[in-house]
Amino acid sequence: MFRPKLPTMPQPTGQVTPPAVVIEPTTITPGTPAPPSAPAVPASAPVPSRPTVQLTPGTALALVGGGTAVVLVVGAVLVSMLLAVAVCAVVLRSLLASDAKRR
Repeated sequence: MFRPKLPTMPQPTGQVTPPAVVIEPTTITPGTPAPPSAPAVPASAPVPSRPTVQLTPGTALALVGGGTAVVLVVGAVLVSMLLAVAVCAVVLRSLLASDAKRR
């Protein structure tokens, strides 16, 4: 009555054969030699510069506004977490103090 009844694993029906794996031989062909690399740039040639990012007043204002929004959101989350921890601490302190007074 108190012994657990373990389910039995179903036995496979019919003939069970592993899937057929076909391995086909491949032939190795010699590769062609790689073409020579591009000629080196002389030291006196100017190095192509990367394109410079132009900040217009609108983009600068958008970046500042976005950064300010991120700082405000992260600050609000951190303050709310600190407030939640403080409320939990006050509740626990109250519960422990009332438990100590009853004894």
